[in-house]
Amino acid sequence: MASYRKFAYVYDELMEDMPYPDWIRFAREAWQRHGMPRTVVELGCGTGSITIPLVNSGFEVTGMDLSPDMLAVARRKLEQSPKGSRLFREGTVRWVQQDMRDWEMPEPVDSVISFCDCLNYLLEKEDVIRTFKRTFDGLKAGGTFIFDVHHPNTLKRYEEEQPFIWDEKSVSYIWTCERDAFRNEIEHHLTIFAREQESGQDMYRRFEETHVQRAYEADWLNLELLKCGFSKVNCYADFEWVEAKEDAARLFFVAVK
Repeated sequence: MASYRKFAYVYDELMEDMPYPDWIRFAREAWQRHGMPRTVVELGCGTGSITIPLVNSGFEVTGMDLSPDMLAVARRKLEQSPKGSRLFREGTVRWVQQDMRDWEMPEPVDSVISFCDCLNYLLEKEDVIRTFKRTFDGLKAGGTFIFDVHHPNTLKRYEEEQPFIWDEKSVSYIWTCERDAFRNEIEHHLTIFAREQESGQDMYRRFEETHVQRAYEADWLNLELLKCGFSKVNCYADFEWVEAKEDAARLFFVAVK
């Protein structure tokens, strides 16, 4: 898995166009269909761009991530938000450094979410199954597991459409990809230039990031969720409540315990 050490501190700038409101909307709509939760765990919460809006809406959210740097940025963002310090004191949010394959809470929760293709960072089928089992065990009866992953064809499109270039005043990158078709796996190589001040002058610090993701077939994911014990599993496409087909970019799963 990626380390995110330096990357965490430029992550929000690079990801400012990501559809965080759509992920939140999809979760809310899923909860309206299957039961509104009180307690929520977010696996792979990153810098809190989904966690914090849910907290500000009154949910009791635990943001979990493997990266301490991502969690440090999330804490800072929450503290700087208008409601941040009050919410933190009330205990409606907690930040926990845990591996999604082995996460645990003191008590079962109402819902678990994981968005922004976090589960694609699990590179072996055994790790996906382990995460599914741990999530099933960590949910209350009737609880929901809501997540999205890249469609396998999305990795093909990444390979075909590369390289990707982002050029802004404060941060820029060059992004290339190498795909292993046999494993449905892709390695992202990013060269990032981040602006920082040194002796009163703007300087650009260069660093490299490598991220590896693997895509899994929807039928396999569906079967493994059912084998873990989930009573109902549905798969949708691209933030909408429609059947996922081959042209989908993201697969959205809603599994009910």
